Amino acid sequence: MANFKKISVEKDARTELHDKLGLTGAEISVNNLPAGAGVPFVHYHKKNEEIYFVISGKGQAIIDGETVELTAGDWLRVEPKARRQFSAAADEGISFICIQVRENSLEEYTADDAIVEQ
Repeated sequence: MANFKKISVEKDARTELHDKLGLTGAEISVNNLPAGAGVPFVHYHKKNEEIYFVISGKGQAIIDGETVELTAGDWLRVEPKARRQFSAAADEGISFICIQVRENSLEEYTADDAIVEQ
């Protein structure tokens, strides 16, 4: 049995990778909003922070009432308690990845979590 899983993602409105990849420590979604479209609800989380990466296009996030402009290449971290809603610009769509993980759960990372074989 392989110790990895590879998939390809279509350009659907939203693709959640939790089940598709068998993720056990994070939820990752790929999101595509056409020009003028927006996520139809405001939300926040009980335990999980979200990290967003804008792949292409432009739009905005409204976070706790503050408008944050987003363009390709931007990274954004949002605390669990922050109320958020995303939308594409009126004249251009936006594609972004959302990574959801439990806040304050990271204990080791990069080289600290690696075992280097000689």
